[in-house]
Amino acid sequence: MKCYFVLCVLLLATEISSASLLYVSPDGKATNPGTQDKPWDIASALDGKQKIAAGDTIYLLEGTYKRRPKELFEIRLTGTKDKPIHIRPLHGKRVKIDGGLSMQSPSAHVWIRDLEIFVSEPAPDKPISPGSHPKDLKKPWGGLHMHGGKNCKYINLIIHNCCQGVSCWKGEINPEIYGCIIYNNGWLGTDRGHGHCIYTQNEEGVKVISNCIMSCRYDGTYTMHAYGSQRAYVDNLLVEENICYDKGPFLIGGGRPSKNIRVFKNYLYGIDMRIGYNAPHNENCEIRDNTIVNGILNINRYKKVVKENNLVISKGQKRPAGVKTVLLANRFDKNRAHLAVYNWNKAQNIKVRAKPFLKDGDSYRLMDPQNFFGNSIFDGKYDGDMIEISMETEFAVFVVLRNK
Repeated sequence: MKCYFVLCVLLLATEISSASLLYVSPDGKATNPGTQDKPWDIASALDGKQKIAAGDTIYLLEGTYKRRPKELFEIRLTGTKDKPIHIRPLHGKRVKIDGGLSMQSPSAHVWIRDLEIFVSEPAPDKPISPGSHPKDLKKPWGGLHMHGGKNCKYINLIIHNCCQGVSCWKGEINPEIYGCIIYNNGWLGTDRGHGHCIYTQNEEGVKVISNCIMSCRYDGTYTMHAYGSQRAYVDNLLVEENICYDKGPFLIGGGRPSKNIRVFKNYLYGIDMRIGYNAPHNENCEIRDNTIVNGILNINRYKKVVKENNLVISKGQKRPAGVKTVLLANRFDKNRAHLAVYNWNKAQNIKVRAKPFLKDGDSYRLMDPQNFFGNSIFDGKYDGDMIEISMETEFAVFVVLRNK
């Protein structure tokens, strides 16, 4: 029995050590071996043209990855539940995708994290033709597009200045969109703004959208746009612990009846939450523990509704006393949390309890989510009491980073 146990340990160690660390750079080549000294190009690595096995990690070396006119880099990689394939920057490095990513079949169990995705070409400076795909929109689409992955995770991505942030369609099964910061996407047409933070539909499995910070640039666009016509499915969604503010209604619903909608602990400011659209009826939803300020909550035509502990304060309505703070620790990064502050009396100095995320002696910094790679708003050391924040507005959002 002892020999058998030792053999099992040796086999497990061999399996773990067999996972490869592979490298990509902006000037890499498909003919290179994929080492740190001789990295691959991003297109051949992500598209499955290189030898990449379940459990491998693809490190993107620092720099900007850009291709035109086909600005989306397609992903076709297959991991397993126990051995996902990881795509991430080399530790401590900033990686910028000037364009976007497109997840395609037969991809499965791929984890993409900590990348910045944007389009460097500016949005039109004047309103252009109406509609969702105008011919005079010259800006590349960019963003993150999911068409055929299974059980993939999209973690802590910064997505901005694209025509649309995230597109997650019916063919993407059981994805998790987690910890992403999505802002300043879209363009202005003569009819309205276009391009949402997240546009999704779903039938099979469960789509999870959690711990994200979302804000829209134009009126007419949505932070959460889980929507479709009578032929599209908007089912089986778990949307929790997201922060949405400034512009962009939060919508889950379409022309076809929806079912299994769960919306928990989301924090909205200046944004309406609408569950259900124009379908003749919907099946079941749970709407619990959400905070909506300067907005409304509308649950429309559901046969079975669980509606509990939602705080809804419309414009002009009397505010509570004091301050409401929400600190959401990041499940994939122990040194990161998202912070929402409702400053009811517009006090200039706010105190936030940060335990257990911060411990005595931890140094930390507060970041503007829309300037994540810029200078910090405040640097401090946690003494076990409170984080102090200077602000004069009723609402603010921060990213709290513990210094490593």
